[in-house]
Amino acid sequence: MTVETTNGTWCVAVAVTDVAVDAPAACSVGQHEIAVYLVDGTYYATSNICTHASALLTDGLMHGCEIECPLHNARFDIRTGEALSSPAEVDLETFMTRVVGTNVEVLIPS
Repeated sequence: MTVETTNGTWCVAVAVTDVAVDAPAACSVGQHEIAVYLVDGTYYATSNICTHASALLTDGLMHGCEIECPLHNARFDIRTGEALSSPAEVDLETFMTRVVGTNVEVLIPS
C-alpha cells in the first residue's frame, strides 16, 4: 500500500519482525535500495548502498547508531546518513520512517 502526500509517498518497506537490533533489513522501494534499522526502539532508513564502493550496507556490521561497510570499513550514522570515516566522503540518503500496523513504511520524496 502507498499513500501520497505533498512531501512524497509513504510505502511499505518491511515488516517490523524483519528488523532486529544489530540486524538491519534490506528492501527495494521503487528505484531505491533501502536499509531499515532498529536502534533504541526507533526505526531508521538509509540508502543500502555504500557511497564509496557500492557495497550493501546490510551486509556490514552495526555499532550502536553506526553501520560499517563490509568492503572498506567506512562508517555512517544511521540516524543522519553522515559519512563518519574514510574512505567514504559522501553521506547516505535517509528516509523518514513510521510504523503502521505490523509494517515499517518509508517516505519516498517527490
